[in-house]
Amino acid sequence: MNTPPLSRRQFLGGVTAASVLGPLASRAQDAAAPAITRKLKLGLVGCGGRGSWIAGLFQKHGGYQFHAVADYFQPVADRVGEALGVDQARRFSGLSGYRKVLESGVEAVALVLPPYFFAEHATAAVAAGMHVYMAKPVAVDVPGCLAIEAAGAKATQAKRVLLVDYQMPTDPANIEVARRIREGGLGKLAQVQTYGVGGCFPDPPKTANIESRLQSLIWVNDIALGCDLIGNFDIHAIDAALWVIGERPTVASGCSRIARPEPHGDAHDVCSVVYQYANGVVHNHFGQGLNNSAESVLQVVCHGPAAYAQINYWGKTFLRGGPQQYNGGTVENLYDAGASRNIASFYQSVTGGDFTNPTVRRAVDGCLACILGREAAERGVVLTMEQLLKENRRLEVDLKELKA
Repeated sequence: MNTPPLSRRQFLGGVTAASVLGPLASRAQDAAAPAITRKLKLGLVGCGGRGSWIAGLFQKHGGYQFHAVADYFQPVADRVGEALGVDQARRFSGLSGYRKVLESGVEAVALVLPPYFFAEHATAAVAAGMHVYMAKPVAVDVPGCLAIEAAGAKATQAKRVLLVDYQMPTDPANIEVARRIREGGLGKLAQVQTYGVGGCFPDPPKTANIESRLQSLIWVNDIALGCDLIGNFDIHAIDAALWVIGERPTVASGCSRIARPEPHGDAHDVCSVVYQYANGVVHNHFGQGLNNSAESVLQVVCHGPAAYAQINYWGKTFLRGGPQQYNGGTVENLYDAGASRNIASFYQSVTGGDFTNPTVRRAVDGCLACILGREAAERGVVLTMEQLLKENRRLEVDLKELKA
C-alpha cells in the first residue's frame, strides 16, 4: 500500500513533539549503503520536530554516534540529547550553542534549523573542519546563498563533505525519468510545470522578541527566517525541475499574496510564477499553502514535442509517448526513504573520500530560483537573476534580547 502524503506541517516538522526517536527511527526505509566500517562522531544542531526525527534516521543507519546536540531551547536539547544518549555536559542551548557543538570533538554535524541561520552555521562548521549534512533551503537571501556556495568550495578543497538533503532526486523511478528526459526522450524540452500544494502553519501574534517564532514551525511564516513558503515547501519541486533542466532560471515574473486567515508573519502563501531559462524552457510554478483540504502535491511535469513526463514526491512517475516511453511506478513517500538514502550517501562520501559535493551547486541554484520567484511575485515585476544577484540584498532578523 502507498503511504499517504503528509501535510505540509508534518512534512517540514518531521513529527509532533510528543514522540522523540524510537518510533521515529522505525519509520525509516532501509537505504542501500556500504558496510559500516566505523562510527562517525556526529553533532546535531536543531533538535525540534524535524531535527529529532532525522536523528532517528541517523541512528537507524548504524554508522553514526551522536556526541553533542544544540538547540536554542535547553529543554529541547536535553530531551533529545537524553534520547540519543548524549552526555548532559554536551547538550547546549542559545544562539551560540552550535559553536560549542563544533568545539566538542565531533567530526560531522547535522544542521536542521530555520534557514536564516544556515549560512553562518555551515560556514563556521566547514571552517572548523567538519563534514556537514544540512536541510534545505540553504539560505533566505542572496548573500546566504553565496556563503553556502563558498562553503561548498572550501569543503571540497579541505576534503570535507557538504551534503544538502533533497529527496526527489534519490528515487529510482524519478532518476530513470530524468535520465530519459536528458537523453531526448521528450524531444527538446519545451515547458515545465511545478506544483507545491500543502497546508499552513500556526501564525500567532508576535511577542516582544522573536523567541516565540523559533519553535513549532512558526518561523515558516516569516520570510527572513524561513525564505517564504515557496522556499520551504515548493522548493522540493523547483529543485527537481532544475535537476532535469540542468540550469537555473534567468528571469521570473508572477504574483503572490497572503491568503491565510489572521496572518502575523509576512510570508506569502499563494503564488504563481513564470520562469524563463537561457535554453528557452518556459517554467510555470503554482504554490499554495492553505488549510483548504487540498491534497499535498510536490510534482514536476515536463513537456516536449514528442512526449511528456511526470516526476513526483508522492504518486506516479512516468514518461509517456516517444521512443523512450517508460511506465515508471508509484513513488513511495520519500520523506523517510529519501532522507535515509542521503544519510547513507553522506556516510559513504565521508568514509570513502568523495569530496565532490554535487548537491551544493543545485541547492544554491534552487534556492536562488525560489528567491527570484519570491521577489518577482511579491514586487509584481519582471526580475532577472542578474538583477537579483546585483542587488545582493540581505534579510535581517532582530536577535536582540535572545539568549546568547
